[in-house]
This record gives sequence, structure tokens and C-alpha cells, in this order.
Amino acid sequence: MTDRPYVVCSVAMSLDGHIDDCSERRLILSGDADWDRVDEERAGADAILVGAETIRRDNPRLLVRSPERQKRRVAAGLRPHPAKVTLTARGDLDPGAAFFTAGDAERLVYAATPAVPLLSAVDATVIDAGPRPELPWLLADLARRGVRRLLVEGGTSLHTALLAEDLADELHLVVAPLFVGDPAAPRFVDGGNFPRHRLRLLDSRAVGDVVLLRYLVRDTDG
Repeated sequence: MTDRPYVVCSVAMSLDGHIDDCSERRLILSGDADWDRVDEERAGADAILVGAETIRRDNPRLLVRSPERQKRRVAAGLRPHPAKVTLTARGDLDPGAAFFTAGDAERLVYAATPAVPLLSAVDATVIDAGPRPELPWLLADLARRGVRRLLVEGGTSLHTALLAEDLADELHLVVAPLFVGDPAAPRFVDGGNFPRHRLRLLDSRAVGDVVLLRYLVRDTDG
């Protein structure tokens, strides 16, 4: 595709659909085997997209962990790590967050126009996305910047919007063998006007003690 990247939504959730609990500590849902699988997905992506709330709540580094995979990217003429991308309406992002300080990846922040001045201290390219950032415009801008494969690692509002607007191509859903049980805990998706077509199952397999379900969301040439 030329108008936007091939979009892969990646998420781990509990048996009752939660991606975290309500405690101050992050709930670990995946094990080492699945983290290695995600690392391979990161190494094959041109960019990784997360929402601003994910940066605030989880403080992710969004780097390729394996030195061998980093070398493979460099040998292909790429940076060791894919670009990091986020979008924010309010601009309340900590310049000390790992998104901005970890690794030497390119960093892109798409911000609503009123939030742009609030991001002067972050070590990133800040892009004015207009009064209200729109995902189709953001994806088209990423394509213009050379992003062909985009890995989306959360959170709830971002996954909900991409799936509801039919902008995702694949879904990598990892199910962990536990229940959270708290209705206030964040979920994989919120309510939304989702397309009614059935997803096509491409793969299902155990990865350590979790199960990976890989779905094709849209039939594309990506």
C-alpha cells in the first residue's frame, strides 16, 4: 500500500479481556518466549506506535532487544531500532520518559495544535496534526516518511480507534491464562462502531504459557 503503512495491532490480554489491572505496578501478562516473539516483530517494523497514555502508564522503551536483530537491521541499511511514534491531544508527556531517552531511534510526536508549544522540551520531532489529530492523516504522513510496516502496541483508545475505523490489517492477540476481574481495569478495546466482517485466523499457537491468535483484519496487498 502507498497511502498508509501496513498496520499490525499487537496486544496481550487476560482471559477476561483486560490489558492491565488498577494497581500502580504494571501487570505482566507475557512471558520470555512471547517477549522474544514481540522483539522479532519490532525488528521487522519500520515504526512502533503507542498512545500517550501508554507512555504515561507503562513507560515503554520500544527498542529491539536482541543484538543480533539490531545487527540484521543495520546490515539492511536501517537504524538498529524502528522509529517510535505517539500522538497526543494534551501534550502532557514527560521529557524524561523512556520513549524519549532510551536508545537512538527516531522519535515522532503527532500533537494537536494547542499542545505543540507544550512539547518544546521533548527530544523528538513534533508534528502539528491540526486541531484534532486524525488517524488516517497520521498514517498517510508516516507513509510519506517511508514507514511501510507499523506495529501498534497500545493502548485501549488507540486500538479501539484503529479497529473501529478499519485501519488495521493484522491483529496479534495474546491471551494470558489469568483473570483480572476488576471492571475498572483497562481493556483491550472500549465500545465502538466496529466493522461487522469476520476476521480471518492466520495462526494460533502456544508461546510459553500464553496463546497467540494472529488474525487478518483486512484483505490487502500489504
